[in-house]
Amino acid sequence: MGRTIRFIIGHHNLPICSAMTPPATAKRLILIVDDDQLLAEFLSVILQNAGYETMQAHSADHALRLVAEREPDMALLDIHMPGMSGLELAKQLNRETSVPFMFLSGRGDADAGKQAAAYGAVGFVVKPVDEKHLMPAFEAGLARADEIRQLRRTELNLNAALAAGRETSLAVGLLMCKFQTDRNTAFEVLRDHARSSRRKVNEVADQLLTAEETLNSLHAAFYARFKK
Repeated sequence: MGRTIRFIIGHHNLPICSAMTPPATAKRLILIVDDDQLLAEFLSVILQNAGYETMQAHSADHALRLVAEREPDMALLDIHMPGMSGLELAKQLNRETSVPFMFLSGRGDADAGKQAAAYGAVGFVVKPVDEKHLMPAFEAGLARADEIRQLRRTELNLNAALAAGRETSLAVGLLMCKFQTDRNTAFEVLRDHARSSRRKVNEVADQLLTAEETLNSLHAAFYARFKK
């Protein structure tokens, strides 16, 4: 007989202080890399009007210096630039940073999309840039970058937790089996339940394993009784 384990997340009523002012949200920083200074300025104005902070670089070397000082939330890279190209810059960003990037491309066909994906870009903007089409493409790329960051963060948290304790690893495997889910989802449910009860993940994992062992013992006892 199967048994479903239900996780119940507690809710806490917190006092609302109407007099408190919420902290201002920091603007997201976008790096624009293009040797065409007029185009870089045009893109910068559009993004600033949309609520983003921008910085400009007119060569790949300049871009790397800016990134070393402060990593942006996204970089827009022109593919064809004198010296180091946008493609070479993309390779270096992939190797040395966690900065997501989109390409500025003169082509908008399927081959351009495949090339962008092959270099790890989260999207590309076709030149000449049309303001009406820039923001939807840009925001779609930024959303994809955020999704990738979250997946990487979850994977790092999961690997750290599994390395820290055998119980956590076994509990994650148990949840994967019982709920037919993937490893990351199982870990996130376990972690969120631990946070809601203000306990450590390995403590909840140990409790889960103990409960499973008890159920297995009872199952064996029932089976022996019914077999008589």
